[in-house]
Amino acid sequence: EVQFVESGGGLVQAGGSLRLSCAASGFTFDDYAIGWFRQAPGKEREGVSCISSSDGSTYYADSVKGRFTISRDNAKNTVYLQMNSLKPEDTAVYYCTRWEYSSGSFYRTWDYWGQGTQVTVSS
Repeated sequence: EVQFVESGGGLVQAGGSLRLSCAASGFTFDDYAIGWFRQAPGKEREGVSCISSSDGSTYYADSVKGRFTISRDNAKNTVYLQMNSLKPEDTAVYYCTRWEYSSGSFYRTWDYWGQGTQVTVSS
């Protein structure tokens, strides 16, 4: 059974930092790009960032470039999202999920995800 367990969210003031973790199980972790999407109340899901397994390539949404850094530890089946210089508009539930990485591009598979972790940034 494919499972994702997200953690690390919380309440932080604008300009602060959080580090999200995503522990995955139930599939061959090394075979997949893994990343995050977020969803704020009343808004559509937004792809935030992902990282390939094959060559470590990364993707960042324009809204988080320069502030967020994604990394993965294949030995621990875990992906991390370091979020710095947080803004109120980053407030959302963050979910970890599988992406597809092919020919240098990332595609939204998003077939499984966890319960999410809430990130709230106060102004």
